[in-house]
Amino acid sequence: MGIVINQPLELTLGEVLSDLELDTDQETIRDSTVFLGGPVQCERGFVLHQPVGEWEATLNISDEIGLTASRSILASIAKGHGPRNNIVVLGYAGWAAGQLEQELLANSWLSGPADNEIIFDLPIEERWQAAATHAGIDITRLSSDVGHA
Repeated sequence: MGIVINQPLELTLGEVLSDLELDTDQETIRDSTVFLGGPVQCERGFVLHQPVGEWEATLNISDEIGLTASRSILASIAKGHGPRNNIVVLGYAGWAAGQLEQELLANSWLSGPADNEIIFDLPIEERWQAAATHAGIDITRLSSDVGHA
């Protein structure tokens, strides 16, 4: 399972909360961007957050980051008592058995350690390049041209 964090939807957290009949009086929460987490089950929501906290249905991604799929975390966020950093997504990325392994062997993915600053603090459009740099890759040196030696 993977979660995309750099594809904003034309949807705000306020709209999601309203659909769930959760109210918030905090404009920054209402105006928060919701992201497309991936193409699978786009009606299903997740919250990527820091700190991990004590939420039901939470998967620990690291010691500091959790991924939660419960209404209770959204209710806490709406009240201003949610995790300090959070990204709300709809959907997720998924793979058939062996598919991800093959894609990793084909260098279709760049993987590296999670960086809280990249995930939660950087502007959306800077995340992918910062993640590559964090993994030691200079994106400006990559080419889409291939050849034969």
